[in-house]
Amino acid sequence: MSFPRPEEVLPHRSPFLFIDEVIELVDGESAVGLWNLSGDEWFFPGHFPGRPTLPGVLMCEAIAQLGAYVVLGNQKYVGKLPLFGGLDSARFRKQVGPGDELRLEVSLGKMSARAGKGSGRAVVNGDVACECELFFVLVDA
Repeated sequence: MSFPRPEEVLPHRSPFLFIDEVIELVDGESAVGLWNLSGDEWFFPGHFPGRPTLPGVLMCEAIAQLGAYVVLGNQKYVGKLPLFGGLDSARFRKQVGPGDELRLEVSLGKMSARAGKGSGRAVVNGDVACECELFFVLVDA
């Protein structure tokens, strides 16, 4: 099954769009997406010279973008923009670098007309690299 490209759903654009494709989607509930790290990304040269490492906060942002994809795919939220409201229980368990494929997984929890919660993780080669809980607010786009 094919899903809309992330740039068709999300307002994010390069260099701050971190999802290459969505490979699974349960309407209004969850999604799985991929981010393939080529090594040419803007952050690798400075984080860290000689040992390029994906910043953990960008893994959390990628999970949040996938959550926004799930939210914005729901007709109920057309014309809205999900913004980060909080991040809890973030844990970074594996270093991620150039050439890695990050499998992003997100599940939405409680949602209202103005806010929502979710949780997600980023996985590389079957190993959890990051996991976190998200809180977001919905504003007019």
